[in-house]
Amino acid sequence: MFEALTDAKPDAILALMASFREDTRDNKLDLGVGIYKDEKGGTPVMRSIKAAEKALHESQNTKAYVSPTGDALFREAMVKQVFGDAGPTDRIACVQAVGGSGALRIVGDLLRKASPAATVHISDPSWPNHVPLLGATGLALGTYPYFDSASGSVDIEGMLGYLNALPKGDIVVLHGCCHNPTGADLTEEQWLKVADVVEARGLFPLVDLAYQGFGDGLDEDAAAVRMLAARVPEMAVAASCSKNFGIYRERVGAAMLLAPDAAQAARALANISSVVRANYSMPPDHGANATRMIFADEKLYADWRVELEAMRLRMLTLRQSFADHMRKRSNSDRFDAIAEQKGMFSRLPLSSAEITSLRVDHAVYLVGDGRINVAGLPDDPERMAELCDAIATVMNAS
Repeated sequence: MFEALTDAKPDAILALMASFREDTRDNKLDLGVGIYKDEKGGTPVMRSIKAAEKALHESQNTKAYVSPTGDALFREAMVKQVFGDAGPTDRIACVQAVGGSGALRIVGDLLRKASPAATVHISDPSWPNHVPLLGATGLALGTYPYFDSASGSVDIEGMLGYLNALPKGDIVVLHGCCHNPTGADLTEEQWLKVADVVEARGLFPLVDLAYQGFGDGLDEDAAAVRMLAARVPEMAVAASCSKNFGIYRERVGAAMLLAPDAAQAARALANISSVVRANYSMPPDHGANATRMIFADEKLYADWRVELEAMRLRMLTLRQSFADHMRKRSNSDRFDAIAEQKGMFSRLPLSSAEITSLRVDHAVYLVGDGRINVAGLPDDPERMAELCDAIATVMNAS
């Protein structure tokens, strides 16, 4: 049986993690792994999560299965967080998912069932797992222009030109905020232009909302979803709690479907429940239950907001510090855009050889396309200066 299998392509990020662990140099710096890191380089459990888990431990009296759709109160809270108080809740179907990745996969499976001839269009570049997750559903894939590496901003004209040529019913994956891997987000004006095309062409938006709260704030980061929901008859959202609640290993997310009316929303919910049942049967409960408790408790919710905002502001400070140091060391504005980008990631304009030299000669680890985890940048100004000196050194040597 297994002899028929070919060797699987190694995961570049996992391989990078292994190399970093094996590196014995004291000054090594990991900018590759996509999880939030604090000033000490750790990924701590948030205070509100610890408090909720303690309360859950004391109050929980069963470990019985939840339903395929997950915890009802968690789902209700997630819909409110994403769509706001004015969201068309009678038209929204929501299921708890195994992280944002699980939400993308079950939405993809549902869309394959609903419209097997549709093509899914993903930004170029995009989160590397978008292609295998959505491609595994059997849907055809396409890519649309998104990032202008010269300016470090969105190639809005290229994006709009591509979308304007798509047939009705095709699916467009949009990053709701904090674009991964570039950090370059659409402006409000650009979002309106994209919505115009989506609405006029009859395209189906699938919004990946993995970093709500890391960009401009919780409500601000959901603005694009809410604007689209007010204009299109149907759409989907894959939301993650991994980053903004710091519960990566608990795998907590939600898949949301906006339908033209309540009857179609109910039908969509029944169908995606069947997709879940055939995929992983039931979602895990612990992380979602703790998250639900935070949503329901006024004090825990307020403390979570405070801690999330501190994370967001720290990343903004790191962005500005990095851009300032690189302006001095590169004697150019080549890195200025990083200060204006949003979220946990940006993409450095470095060649493959320069990225290799950073790792081999300076113990600085980043993935092969130049993506860096902004939260992994050093808070200490001297350490930041050393990093930027290293980047300038490899650039000047090439």
